[in-house]
This record gives sequence, C-alpha cells and structure tokens, in this order.
Amino acid sequence: MDVLYVVIPAYNEAANIRRTINEWYPVVEKHNEEGLSRLVIINDGSRDQTYDIVIEEKKRRPFLIALTKQNGGHGSAVIAGYRYALAHGADYIFQTDADGQTNPDEFESFWNRRAEYDAVFGNRTDRRDGVSRVLVERILCFILRIYFHVGIPDSNAPFRLMKSQYVKDYLPRLPSDDYNLPNVMMTTFGVYDQKNVAFMPVSFRPRQGGTNSINIKKILLIGRRALGDFRRFRKNMEGNR
Repeated sequence: MDVLYVVIPAYNEAANIRRTINEWYPVVEKHNEEGLSRLVIINDGSRDQTYDIVIEEKKRRPFLIALTKQNGGHGSAVIAGYRYALAHGADYIFQTDADGQTNPDEFESFWNRRAEYDAVFGNRTDRRDGVSRVLVERILCFILRIYFHVGIPDSNAPFRLMKSQYVKDYLPRLPSDDYNLPNVMMTTFGVYDQKNVAFMPVSFRPRQGGTNSINIKKILLIGRRALGDFRRFRKNMEGNR
C-alpha cells in the first residue's frame, strides 16, 4: 500500500483553484486503493474566494482536504502541507502549485519510478512562463553550484514526488516554518548528500488565470536574503560531513 498526498499551496487563486482540483483530484482517486490518499489544498490567507471554493468542492470530493492559515508566503504553505502529510501517514508526498502551470498527465511517469528513488524532481525543460523567470532559475542554479558544489538543472520546480522519509530528513534542517525557499533547499540537501534522486523533464504552461503574487521585484528580494541563508546552510552542511 502506497499512500499518496498531493500538496498544493494556494494564495488568491480563485480564478484557478476549481480547475486545479478538477485536474489533480483524479490523480489521487487513481492511487487510492485503501482510501487513504488525499489532495491537500493549503489556503495561505487568500483575500479572494479561494478557500470558499475549496470548501464547496470538498462537499463532493471525500479525498479533498481544505486547510487554511494566515498568509505567510508560498514557502510557509508548502511546509504546512508537508507537515500535514507526514502527520497523517503519507508514504509519498507530491507537491505542485495551484496556478495551472503543471500538467497532471505527466505525474504517472514520476509515480512509476517512485520505488527507484528517494525523490524525483521535475526539470522544466519546456517553460512557457516567460524569459525572466527562466533566467532567475538559471542564476539560482548557478549560485547553488558555487555555494554547495552541486549540479542541479532545476531547483524549485513545483512538480516533485518524494518519499516521506526524505521529507522527514530535511524539514528539520530548514530554519523556520515560514522559510521562503523550502523546495530549493530540500532539492539541494538531497543532491549534496548524494541521495538517490532523479530529475525528469516536465512541461510548464503559462499561468492559467489570475495574477502571480510573486513578481520579479519580490524574487530579487527573496534572492538577496537567500544568499545569507545559503552561507549558513553551507557552514552547517560542511560541519556535518
């Protein structure tokens, strides 16, 4: 029995959230032989109708979990979803986003390789979300190579399947439950520690509706703060070797 939790953070995604549930709920239904797998939506203090829509959808979808929290950013919502999945018996945790940019048809190839790897991460080889965001990810991967001496093709793709033990191992290494870049560091930790991880190509569609709350200005601010975090992480990681 493999219990799957699909974790999706959502902030002001009223334009997308119903479509997201319609796309990803069948994935949970398909991989739910014992009735224990769940689709978990974490509402990160949305100011629109996101949470109300999830509650409405939950009435007819028994495997849908609606969580809500004060706004703390994408990273904090991801961490909250991971903690919920671990606390409720997930064997595998899959994380994606609520903006409709990922394709659930590509999930099965990840699931079919779940026993081979501790984690399988998406590598967005076909990105249609703008040149500036592609550039930001390339710069980030370059910085990770400089700081941690790791070769990572895509550190932050919101398309990742991880064994629960992998998540258990690395959540405690994050500095707080509102850390901005949990997925970046959970990818980096695994590659640095030479865990059995894989990167598989995935597509990345344009945002399907609404407005992205993370603009380039915010990305640059997060990046500037991240450099100090990376130095502290590197010191700790080198000390543990």
